[in-house]
Amino acid sequence: MALQGSEEIEEQLAETEDVGDEDVSVSPAEEITLPVGSEGEEDTDPLLLPWDRFSAWLHCICVVGFDLELGQAVEVHYCLLLLLFQKTSICYLSFPDSNSGCLGDTQFCFRFRQASGRKCSLGCFLDHFDRDAPVCLKRDPGHYYGYVYFRQVRDKSLKRGYFQKSLVLISKLPYVAFFHSLLKLIAPEYFEKQEPCLEAACNDIDRWPTPHPGKILSLPVMGTVLKVCPKNNKHLHFLPSIHEVDLFRCFHPVFFHIQMLWELVLLGEALVVMAPSPAESSDTVLALVSCISPLRYCSDFRPYFTIHDSEFKEYTTRTQAPPSVILGVTNPFFAKTLQHWPHIIRIGDMKQAGETVKQMKVKKLKNLKTLDSKPGVYSAYKPFLNKDEDIIKQLQKGVQQKRPSAAQNAILRRYFLELTQSFIIPLERYVASLMPLQKSICPWKSPPQLRPFLQEDFMKTLEKAGPQLTSRLKGDWIGLYRQFLRCPNFDGWYRNRTREMMQKLEALHLEALCEEVGTCCSKREDLSDLLQTQAERDQLPLRPGTLTKLQAHIDSVILSLPEDLQGILHKPSTT
Repeated sequence: MALQGSEEIEEQLAETEDVGDEDVSVSPAEEITLPVGSEGEEDTDPLLLPWDRFSAWLHCICVVGFDLELGQAVEVHYCLLLLLFQKTSICYLSFPDSNSGCLGDTQFCFRFRQASGRKCSLGCFLDHFDRDAPVCLKRDPGHYYGYVYFRQVRDKSLKRGYFQKSLVLISKLPYVAFFHSLLKLIAPEYFEKQEPCLEAACNDIDRWPTPHPGKILSLPVMGTVLKVCPKNNKHLHFLPSIHEVDLFRCFHPVFFHIQMLWELVLLGEALVVMAPSPAESSDTVLALVSCISPLRYCSDFRPYFTIHDSEFKEYTTRTQAPPSVILGVTNPFFAKTLQHWPHIIRIGDMKQAGETVKQMKVKKLKNLKTLDSKPGVYSAYKPFLNKDEDIIKQLQKGVQQKRPSAAQNAILRRYFLELTQSFIIPLERYVASLMPLQKSICPWKSPPQLRPFLQEDFMKTLEKAGPQLTSRLKGDWIGLYRQFLRCPNFDGWYRNRTREMMQKLEALHLEALCEEVGTCCSKREDLSDLLQTQAERDQLPLRPGTLTKLQAHIDSVILSLPEDLQGILHKPSTT
């Protein structure tokens, strides 16, 4: 793989909730798990092109440096090429733009749009692995993630007096914790040994298995193996999740308002997080997005957003209401530019888990004039649900008793999970009722259609089968649902559920057709075209053996045809 300088790049597109108190020591091995699916199988991916394995994990690796005359510039670039606007975005997003002076090493994450009309060359190939992944681990079809390791140290030999450089991993995978851990291995080596180190890392990554959901992975890189190991092995460092951030640490400055923040994210409200550094900004935005898991956040979100972003004018205009987006910013300029936004979260320096936080009321927006305003939530929003005092007391007690941060995080994540599930279960139950009965499936007709979602019919089901069955919270649940049904999160969820149910209907239809064909095989009817078309439908949740059985029926049909026609249809072997 050849090394490319910035001047050579053309404008073309080339978990766990079991938190123990035992100490865990760090060793050269780290472990990760992708939830759901099979484990321990050998990788047999039909990869066709060089660097397919690398591209299954990363789009490219960049090194961004600072030039006194040019500003930020891509100095080194590996693998797939970038468009000019993508390079520009990466350059600005890879450097802190605040006055915090981030000395030393800083890690953070950003997200930017993929070029319109462009598709990943491995899109169809990776769909096979993306299909079974939970929503929090699916590839982002319209955006790239950038994972940054930024180093700034004093260097008197340089005119500016500082060494400033970022190593950036660009990927469509939202594996935040994993890529940050990977950068901790690669970046220090790169800053010491320069380009040969990156080339070696890229070659290592190109030998990795593709990211199968639920599969145990051994990922060698830089003389270290990232692998899944037994939990009781105290000689290994355990990375419980590849995608989650520490919720409690991120929400610690504002955890008295976590339930209101959950509502704002659920309803797709416009939110801006003002933080002193990109690390705190990106972690908080990612925490907000993940607090409604397993529901997917379907609006745009930018963990780190700068004034140079291509969507800056779109998101800061006052001529229309702020869009459904969550922005993380650090530049003081945004305190004035975004002061018309309805909901603003001001994050100060994140405290340690053992430090107490004073309870503060939600502040009025007019009180937020500068980025130096006190930390807190600035909003005129009135929550639909009554405040849950129990979770606040539980977390406060944990702070007083110096409960480990990992345990606090597990408590908070479980709370959000149960709250979201209580909200989603009535919707799931109602949507399931829209599925046609299996007896209505006729093998010789098109699969039946789903019944339409009727808002008022759904509302009527809440009286007896609403969230009160699983949640102790009181409040205006009906109002919350009505607002939710108008937001992008519902639209995205409903589209996904509709697609899944239609696939299930098609699978049931194909199975019914398979059974029916068995009775027709003795007839010399040309059914092969129809059957092969049905059999080749991909990504249907078929029971094991269905396609094999159907193929056997197709072979039987072909064998019943005249010899000349059998030759055209590739006569199956009779041995």
